[in-house]
Amino acid sequence: MLDLSIAQTSELLRHKKVSPVELTRACLRRIEELNPTLNAFITVTHETAMSQARIAENEIQQGNWRGPLHGIPIGLKDLIDTAGIRTTCGSALFAERIPTEDAEVTKRLRDAGAILVGKQNMQEFAYGGTSVSSHFGPVRNPINTQHIAGGSSGGSAAAVASGMCFGALGTDTGGSVRQPAAFCGLIGLKPSYGHVSTRGVFPLSWSLDHVGPICRTVQDVAIMLDAISGYDSLDPLSVQSPPEKFSLNLDHNPRIGVVRDFFFSDLHPDIESAVEVAIEVIRKLGCEVVEETVPAIPTTVQPPECYAIHSKYFNESPELYRPLMQSRLKLASTIDTLTYVQARHELDRVRRSIEDVFARVDLLLTPTTPVPPITIEEALSNPMLPPSAEVWLKNTRPFNAFGIPAISVPCGFTKAGLPIGLQIAGPRFGEAMLLAFAQRFERARR
Repeated sequence: MLDLSIAQTSELLRHKKVSPVELTRACLRRIEELNPTLNAFITVTHETAMSQARIAENEIQQGNWRGPLHGIPIGLKDLIDTAGIRTTCGSALFAERIPTEDAEVTKRLRDAGAILVGKQNMQEFAYGGTSVSSHFGPVRNPINTQHIAGGSSGGSAAAVASGMCFGALGTDTGGSVRQPAAFCGLIGLKPSYGHVSTRGVFPLSWSLDHVGPICRTVQDVAIMLDAISGYDSLDPLSVQSPPEKFSLNLDHNPRIGVVRDFFFSDLHPDIESAVEVAIEVIRKLGCEVVEETVPAIPTTVQPPECYAIHSKYFNESPELYRPLMQSRLKLASTIDTLTYVQARHELDRVRRSIEDVFARVDLLLTPTTPVPPITIEEALSNPMLPPSAEVWLKNTRPFNAFGIPAISVPCGFTKAGLPIGLQIAGPRFGEAMLLAFAQRFERARR
């Protein structure tokens, strides 16, 4: 039962073949069994989850079905606020922080009837790609527990991949939804910038932050995106976009631009082979595949924004930050105002210029990561890597700068049995076409 998709489970719940109480209890049992090894959850909301499950069961029994997330157990990365439930950001600084209000995405999931089974472990303050540097200990990859689950939403990916919940929300500032999804053999979507509210989500970089779902299927990602997307008038970064349901209907063969320059450099040979096979699968679907290029991106927007967010806390209590976060904040504090302002202006230019690319192609394609997940031991032995050295986020970062939707879908395994991800990106607010094509590719690989 726990290995089914959200869509499959939703039908069972809707037709009263499965009880939300039974389903939630099964997830909580699996968390109890697996979390001591995987360390995917920081806080397990047992009592809250069972209370929500009983309410959902009563509503469904009375015919008040809210939609496909009603009665579905999900998890949230532990920087997404939950009223009355601690939200730590993976840090000693916030180890006992309890928000008084829900984040907007939390509220929307509650309104959709989703059941929260817990808050998920993560890289401290989301600044890094391993989920090893957490006050609550490293997250382990359920595919191979000697390896990282990716980051910074590592706990969210590990929880979904191991069946501890059916879907999760992570955040993505440089790839932190897509990269852990790729490392754990899942689907991870970074929506268009401003398409999903970030209000009540502790920020890493205002200009680059996104909230997105991690699930087992493209259809499940679409279901979660339906619930959380849309304008939030109280979020200054939220953007009004044309309302649409992500129906996964594709009425044409899109023209695919493969971006080899930069994105295919220094690829692990197993990843290169898997992506080339994926490109041939796409050609056989009837799509035209062409070579494409994209603009270079500015790289000094995130650090100074992160320092601005943390400066008060860091100056008052630097010892409460882990060594990696301390070193990154110290480095960020040295970036001068002129450098930041120029980079932020360049970001606006890049976000305009990427639109020219989509006058030539419908979608873009790259490997999600150039390398497979490293081991926990390797991550712990190199704890002070600067952000630029995190090669496993190299291919995902540009799409945060572009502000366009990008998704990682599985496309094979390395010879060592570690998952490989294919990254597909579309024009801004082109989630419907992107998801429809991603599902088509997903089905072609089965």
